[in-house]
Amino acid sequence: MKIFNLILILFSVVFTTNESTISGYKPGDVATDFRLKSVDNKMYSMSDYKEAKGFIVVFTCNHCPFAVKYEDRIIDIANRYKEKGYILIAINPNDPEAEPDDSFELMQERAKEKDFQFPYLFDEGQKIYPQYGATKTPHVFLLDSRRVVKYIGAIDDNVEDATKVKEKYLENAISSLEAGKPVDVATTKAIGCSIKVKK
Repeated sequence: MKIFNLILILFSVVFTTNESTISGYKPGDVATDFRLKSVDNKMYSMSDYKEAKGFIVVFTCNHCPFAVKYEDRIIDIANRYKEKGYILIAINPNDPEAEPDDSFELMQERAKEKDFQFPYLFDEGQKIYPQYGATKTPHVFLLDSRRVVKYIGAIDDNVEDATKVKEKYLENAISSLEAGKPVDVATTKAIGCSIKVKK
């Protein structure tokens, strides 16, 4: 396990973005909308979902071991909360020249393989993730219906084992939003691979 974790750390620092140059949003800020191409070759934006109670924007990708470990949890959250009016939108922020495993074509293959029932968008030109302040994959931003940021950070407190999660940060934040209450834990540290940019 120690060797695996070391590999993950080394893996995450190759072709990384400079996190010190990323500012991004804080809870209470109004997030920008976007219009990006999804794996079904259609363009999506939050404005397409007029009746949404909120949005779960997840910056994630194909290749990152952390993103892969969270993949089934992301699918589950998307399916469960869609029924409550919360739309999950996944965005791949990585440049495919820096990380070929995150090409648009391989995104399409992955979405088909895992039967994604949510938009999986490509941040072409890497214009959106710096606005949000995403630094990792996965990195989650919970927005209300007016795109006000309510929570930023990790999905939960256990990357390795979903059965041993003690704190479901994202789901707790959604519950507070549903109840019209302030989010007690509005930010956590996102754990994952750094976003890959062209050198």
